[in-house]
Amino acid sequence: MKDIIRHHSYSISFIVVLLGVVFLYDRGDREVYQLNGFTMGTSYQFQIANFPDGLDEDDLANDIGELLEDLDRGTFSTYAQDSELSKFNQHSLNTPFPASAKLIEVLLLAQQISSLSDGAFDITVGPLVNLWGFGPVIKMEDSSPAQNEIDEALGRVNFRSLLIDASKSEISKSQDIYVDLSAIAKGYAVDEVASHFDDIGIDNYFLEIGGELKIKGLKSGGESWVPAIETPMDSESQIYQIFFNRGDSIAVAGSGDYRNYFEEEGIRYSHEIDPRNGRPISHTLAASYVIDDSVARADALATTFMVLGLDQSIELAERLGQAVYFIYKDENGDANGFSAYVSDKFDQYLTNEE
Repeated sequence: MKDIIRHHSYSISFIVVLLGVVFLYDRGDREVYQLNGFTMGTSYQFQIANFPDGLDEDDLANDIGELLEDLDRGTFSTYAQDSELSKFNQHSLNTPFPASAKLIEVLLLAQQISSLSDGAFDITVGPLVNLWGFGPVIKMEDSSPAQNEIDEALGRVNFRSLLIDASKSEISKSQDIYVDLSAIAKGYAVDEVASHFDDIGIDNYFLEIGGELKIKGLKSGGESWVPAIETPMDSESQIYQIFFNRGDSIAVAGSGDYRNYFEEEGIRYSHEIDPRNGRPISHTLAASYVIDDSVARADALATTFMVLGLDQSIELAERLGQAVYFIYKDENGDANGFSAYVSDKFDQYLTNEE
């Protein structure tokens, strides 16, 4: 029977831990404005250094709240039955559905990542996620699903069945698929908040929604923002590596298999499901982190790498020229049994020197 079920969790002290990414901040720094709340089933925390003169804090908070509400319940939520995505999931087959520019933008990016990864990333993987008990309804059975159940769910997983006509602002589906954007929508929301901040003249910020980050400029006093990566263990949080944005505008996203899983008869089943074979991943890659210009793209790629595993992920990252940090299980590694692969583009952020 299932021995353990873990869900992502976080704690706040001098560090904030969310889905494996942490950021450090000075609790006595009065010059950093913080905006906190909840969206997309998780929390957010936005920090602004050198808050612009003439900008009203209450107006900013209201504007951001409205923006996030529109992106969540208005567009991407699969829980709100009247969201745009929910309406599409309920829509008839082979029938055009008028879609917003935001939804089409995210779907096009998702399809791009699916194509370059040969289906390792697939926003129609929901039936498999639910089957294995990692969806919105907790599975109560005492065993992993039978192969015939997996095969049946696999028959409803196919990103190619989602058809997008951007010129007409329409989408449709050629088979009974269920689209879930949880592996990309939070990142897109961070991008949208960052864009809003840029438009109103906020130049120094640290934005986080559910562990997905957009960092720009410097903290008060001209110091770099200092995100960190936690050790991929289901225990009290430990910092594995810190890095520095050095004033650059960077998007950061991470994914791991260590906080959401179940065990059955000594076998550990991760919440990361491979949409190509219908089963939880079973390789040595424990966590993947991506730096990019777009948080949405980093978000999707981090999940993609977790599905692909270490060797295929390194190959794809090198082909893309992507900044990545992979932590993998290694019996000859550190005291916790881990080693890391760091690409050259990520390595430059491991020091605070230009």
